[in-house]
Amino acid sequence: MAKLLIIDDERAIRSTLREILEYENYEVDDIDNGIDGLEMIKKNDYDLVLCDIKMNKMDGIEVLETALAIKPDLPFIMISGHGTVETAVEASKKGAFDFISKPPDLNRLLITVRNGLDRGSLVTETKVLKRKVSKTREILGGSEAISRIKETIERVAPTDARVLITGANGSGKELVARWLHEKSNRADGQLIEVNCAAIPSELIESELFGHEKGSFTSAVKQRIGKFELANGGTLFLDEIGDMSLSAQAKVLRALQENKITRVGGEKEIEVKVRVLAATNKDLLKEIEAGNFRMDLYHRLNVINIHVPNLTERVDDIPVIAQSFLEEICSDYGMPVKKISDGGMNALKALPWTGNIRELHNMIERLIILSDKVITEHDVIAFANPSSATHSGGSAASNHSNNTATIGLNYDSFANFQDYKDHAEKEFIKFKLEKNNWNVSKTADEIDIQRSHLYSKIEKFGLKRND
Repeated sequence: MAKLLIIDDERAIRSTLREILEYENYEVDDIDNGIDGLEMIKKNDYDLVLCDIKMNKMDGIEVLETALAIKPDLPFIMISGHGTVETAVEASKKGAFDFISKPPDLNRLLITVRNGLDRGSLVTETKVLKRKVSKTREILGGSEAISRIKETIERVAPTDARVLITGANGSGKELVARWLHEKSNRADGQLIEVNCAAIPSELIESELFGHEKGSFTSAVKQRIGKFELANGGTLFLDEIGDMSLSAQAKVLRALQENKITRVGGEKEIEVKVRVLAATNKDLLKEIEAGNFRMDLYHRLNVINIHVPNLTERVDDIPVIAQSFLEEICSDYGMPVKKISDGGMNALKALPWTGNIRELHNMIERLIILSDKVITEHDVIAFANPSSATHSGGSAASNHSNNTATIGLNYDSFANFQDYKDHAEKEFIKFKLEKNNWNVSKTADEIDIQRSHLYSKIEKFGLKRND
C-alpha cells in the first residue's frame, strides 16, 4: 500500500484529499505546515507528497527544494488555488512531478497520483537494475571499520579529491571505488576500471593514454585510452602498485596538468577525470624498494580508505552471508536456504584468507552441496574443497550405507564452474537414486521447482539405471 503525505494549511482541502485517497486504499498522513511536513518526510518513507504552494511559515516551493535535497527521488505534486503557467513552470524546474489547481478535479487528481507513484517505482527499479549491471552491491556490515568507511564515502564522494584505497585481495576495494563514483557529482559519467596487474608493462601506456596509428608494430589503427574514455567521469586504477615506473611518470603528469598525449602522438589532449586508485601492497615499502614513485604516491593519497580483512570484522559475516544466500538462491531459482547457528559460528571461525570474495564462493558452494539448512557439519566439510572427500551433499554422510565416500582429483577441474557442475550432478544423482527416481519427491526434498530439476537432469544427461 502506497504511503502519501498531504501538506496544506487549509483543513477543508486536507480532509477532502485524505477522504478521496483513503477511499482509493492509499495510506495517508497530513500536516498543516511545511516545517513539520519536512520533519515527517525525514522520518518516514513516503511514496508521494501533495504540497500546497501558498502556506504560512514556509511556502511550498521551499518545501519542495528542501525535501528533494534529502530524498531526490520522492515525487512531489504541487497544489495551488492561484495557479498560473509561470507557477507551474517554476515548480517543474524545481523538480515537481506535476501541478494541479484548486479545487482539484477528482479524476485528474487520481490519475496524477497514480502516474507519480509509477514514476517513483520506475526510478527506484532503474537504480536497482543499474547497480546490478554495474555490480554495485551495498556495503554490508555494521562494524566500526565499515561504518567509518561509509561515513568517509559520504564526505569524500561529492568532491573531486583523489582517493587511495588499500586492503587485501578480495576485501572489497573495488566496491568502495564504485560507491565513491555512484555518490559523486560524476555519477552520470562513466566509471572506467583498469587492472594494472593484468596488463603487460609494455602495453599499459597504450591502455591508459591510447595510441596513434602506426606508433608501434601492432598499432593498425588509432586507439582511445582509458583517460579519454573516463573524461567527465571516474578512472579507477586497480592494483596500481604493479604499474611500471615509466607509466607512473605519465600518470603523474596527467594528474598534474590534466592533459595526456597518446603513444606516438604529439597533440596534448585535455581530460577532466577523477582518479581513484587501489592496491594490496604497502606502497611506502615499494617506494623504499624503488618500485613506486613517491611524488605519485602523494598525488594519489589525498584521502586514504583502508578496507579491513574479513577476519577483522567477523561480526559482519552473518549479514553478508545472508545477503549472498538470497542473491545466489535467486539466481539459481530456488528458495532461500538457511544457515544454522552452529553453521554461522563455523563460518565466523574460518581464516578467510580470500576475504569477501572467498565468502561469496563458499556460500555458493554450500547452497549447491547442502540441504535446506546449512549446518556446522556442512561448513566444516566444504570449507576447503581441496581437502574434502565428499561426492554429494551433507545427506550423503548421513546415508553411508547407500554411498561410498570418494576422494576426488581436484586438479582435474579447470575452474570452479567445472567443480560446481560435477558436485551438483553427483548430488542430484544421489538424491534421485535415494528416492527411486521420484522426481516430485526429490524436488521437494532438495527444495527446488520440479521443472528446474527436470532441466538439471537433462543438462547433466542423468538416466535411471534399471
